[in-house]
Amino acid sequence: YIFKYKQFLWQLVIGLIAASLLQLIFPFLTQSIVDVGIKNQDIHFIYLILFAQLALFVGRTAIEVIRSWILLHLSTRINISLVSDFFIKLMNLPIAFFDSKMTGDILQRINDHKRIEHILTTSSLNVLFSMVNLIVFSLVLAYYNMKLFLIFLVGSILYFLWIAVFLKKRKDLDYKRFSQVSQEQSKVIELINGMQEIKLHNAEKQKRWGWEFLQARLFKVSIEGLALEQYQSVGSGFINELKNILITFLSAKLVIDGDITLGMMLAISYIVGQLNSPISQLINFIREVQDAKISLDRLSEIHNKEDEEPADIDFVKDVDEEADISVSNLSFRYTGSDQMVLKELDVTIPANKVTAIVGVSGSGKTTLMKLLLKFYEPNEGQIKLGNYNLENVSQKIWRSQSGVVMQEGYIFNDTIANNIAVGEDYVDKQKLAHAVDVANIKEYIEMLPLSYNTKIGMEGVGLSTGQKQRLLIARAVYKNPNFLFFDEATSALDANNEKVIMEKLDAFFEDKTVVVIAHRLSTVKNAHQIVVLDKGKIVEVGNHNELIKHKGDYYNLVKNQLELGK
Repeated sequence: YIFKYKQFLWQLVIGLIAASLLQLIFPFLTQSIVDVGIKNQDIHFIYLILFAQLALFVGRTAIEVIRSWILLHLSTRINISLVSDFFIKLMNLPIAFFDSKMTGDILQRINDHKRIEHILTTSSLNVLFSMVNLIVFSLVLAYYNMKLFLIFLVGSILYFLWIAVFLKKRKDLDYKRFSQVSQEQSKVIELINGMQEIKLHNAEKQKRWGWEFLQARLFKVSIEGLALEQYQSVGSGFINELKNILITFLSAKLVIDGDITLGMMLAISYIVGQLNSPISQLINFIREVQDAKISLDRLSEIHNKEDEEPADIDFVKDVDEEADISVSNLSFRYTGSDQMVLKELDVTIPANKVTAIVGVSGSGKTTLMKLLLKFYEPNEGQIKLGNYNLENVSQKIWRSQSGVVMQEGYIFNDTIANNIAVGEDYVDKQKLAHAVDVANIKEYIEMLPLSYNTKIGMEGVGLSTGQKQRLLIARAVYKNPNFLFFDEATSALDANNEKVIMEKLDAFFEDKTVVVIAHRLSTVKNAHQIVVLDKGKIVEVGNHNELIKHKGDYYNLVKNQLELGK
């Protein structure tokens, strides 16, 4: 990532070298003031040195300002590249991945990119600057007095060793903190999204206590972190101060013994001060490298997961629009569960016909639809699309040919037009008009002040559940696919709206393969084929009249509606 921006890097390196050279001149100027200006009582020489120091300060400040701007550009671009690549990977993962990950966990992993970006830009360049200063000023200190240099070297090594003792404990605490912060973020998102239910059930106190409990656990981790930091600080501070005291004592003794001048002693004090800062920065860099490595390990968990559509597998790209969908000996259970949700299903969904799937709640209807949409892979058996096994068909191609309305369909924080034409760069007004007409939502949209440009979603105009369902139907119709999958697409609509929409949908369904999940008789009775599920098994298959005559499971499901219709 960093080598994409070589021009910025070279500018930063030149700035670092220039700043280091300017820093190097300061101790010699300090020595000159004492050993030449004060000793010879030459006020003009002192003025000259002070002016030189001022000029060096201005030059160093100018370099720092320019460096900060370059660093901002570099770090922003690298961060965008890192997070963008993470999102590319995230969007290439199977939908099943998101079933097992909390929102807070994913958000924390996105924040991990900031650590990596920081180490690649700010920290690495700062430590490069510090290393240059460390080497240069160490050589100058050794030039002044080797004994003082050796004291500084031994003290610095002890400082590093003391910090290294705590690195493993820091790593363990970082993992603990990540877990607690992820849970806390997920809880906050849950509280905000679930506020309506919380208020309706007077559960404010209970839910707030749940959040406070997580805060208490996070506080314990913070206490452990603070204790560790204090152990490190006290020990490292003692080693550092002891080293500085010894150097000051020996410097003073050398002046008394006549081995060095007072100006040299002041220069040595300045040099030691300049050396302490790079040592501290180097210690911080070691910690940041450890943090970045931990973050990289967490991100690698995501990047190492197999894509939904691996590049090394040659998927079928050509979908036969006239193909039947055949389900053979299909069994499925969710990850982490021992219970089969679907058991040995055998059914054919005929091309260009409407197939309805019915059954009591929890019988596996939605799971079967998700398998047909390639959300998951079957544990046993197979689904075939014509002559091809569905698992060999490209997900992107299959979904481009499929229009879907799920129970939990999502409305984006965008305009109505963009919500209907999801995935399109430009909205086709003709297709849009047809879609809203079929979904019977045209009148409502055109009553709004901004019509199709009205913003909806989390920050826009609120929608009723029925309006949301009609918008989702319009989204599927706009796509005009060859295969349609509707899961309780009209469950929230009133009878009049449902009647109008179903009449229009029946016309739209012509020459399309349609799978409908519904409980309402009015939605399924006109289907060419009805599949009845019970406890994950197919118990009946036929059309409405055949199944009513049979008086089996289907009849028991809809008999109350039949009586109401008489």
